[in-house]
Amino acid sequence: MVRKVELNQGAAEDLNVSFEKLMMLGVGDRSGGKVKMEGGVITDWKDIPMELLLQIVSIVDDQTVIMASGVCRGWRDAISLGLTHLSLSWCNKNMNNLVLSLAPKFTKLQTLILRQDKPQLEDNAVEAIANFCHDLQILDLSKSFKLSDASLYALARGCQNLTKLNISGCPAFSDVALAHLASCCRNLKVFNLCGCVKTATDRALQAIGRYCNQLQSLNLGWCDNVSDVGVMSLAYGCPDLRTVDLCGCVLITDDSVIALANRCVHLRSLGLYYCQNITDKAMYSLAQSRVKNKPETWDDEEGLKTLNISQCTGLLLRCSGSV
Repeated sequence: MVRKVELNQGAAEDLNVSFEKLMMLGVGDRSGGKVKMEGGVITDWKDIPMELLLQIVSIVDDQTVIMASGVCRGWRDAISLGLTHLSLSWCNKNMNNLVLSLAPKFTKLQTLILRQDKPQLEDNAVEAIANFCHDLQILDLSKSFKLSDASLYALARGCQNLTKLNISGCPAFSDVALAHLASCCRNLKVFNLCGCVKTATDRALQAIGRYCNQLQSLNLGWCDNVSDVGVMSLAYGCPDLRTVDLCGCVLITDDSVIALANRCVHLRSLGLYYCQNITDKAMYSLAQSRVKNKPETWDDEEGLKTLNISQCTGLLLRCSGSV
């Protein structure tokens, strides 16, 4: 049974402090330490109307917001309708139960951060998010070791407006489930798959290249099952890529870099750390692409800015590290 979140003394004190800050900002007409509003005078946070409540919760931490939502039905409804960003990364225990409790209430969430130091989230929590938070655009599930494919299938069904998804450090997802997610969440622009060795395969990357054509940033760090087949599919299917991290992708060769250089003309950051099959040919392709594409497509802010070639032992050029 999910435990009800109640307003404790600390949260009440935070609300009082926030109320005082709001008064100092000059909301409404102040007189003698009171805030005059239409219909009455506010002397305590318990008296405030709902429109002011939303202003107050915008300047307190997320833990206090959650506790405030348990004060009464009116507060819960107001916060539920107005809250769009929430982080539960502060929760060191019972995060799963907390998500199960909050997801049906906070249905207007657009950003939800569930980063964990130790694994807490289970599939039923992600399924609750997918069932109730259909407006979600940014979701961080990093280090969720307990999650399975059921979570990805749930997100594919209920959170198709996602633009930014972080599932780095989630080892149990399959490439089949990721391919299905890509086919449903076609608005993705930022995708972090760092360390998802089982998940990030050529099969999955081919699906991302086929369906996620708006993608701008992709982290494939230490996904050592990725080969040229997958990266080339990305390059051809996601021409707006700007940041690509291939650090530790030991199977890729010059063909991957050449494809990115030729197809992704807005590329600004490329990580190739420990990609030991990369040779000078790849570096020349990046340089030639810069010269070739600049007249038509670049402004002063574009062009490759960051290149990590540390530990690329196949290079003969007299340079090393990040440039």
